[in-house]
Amino acid sequence: MTAIMRGRAPEGCVWLPEAAKRLGVEPSTLRKWRHRRVGPASFKHAGRVTYEVQALADYLDACKAADSRSNTAVAPATRKPRPHLPARTRPAA
Repeated sequence: MTAIMRGRAPEGCVWLPEAAKRLGVEPSTLRKWRHRRVGPASFKHAGRVTYEVQALADYLDACKAADSRSNTAVAPATRKPRPHLPARTRPAA
């Protein structure tokens, strides 16, 4: 008997409701993200939206890396200020 017949996702994958739990969002949010082509990579398997567990982990890692509160390399408070550029002056006519 295959995993599909038993109602389980393929090995290393989860269905949309379980993926939403792992990400801490509502299933409807994950559906919107999929429709807008944002969020973790997904695919259809046996007519159901499926997420690889590794893709969910990669997505969370990317979110952490982009967040200035958990990544001091992108935190505005730790960046050097940009040099002030003088205002453009118009040539004398």
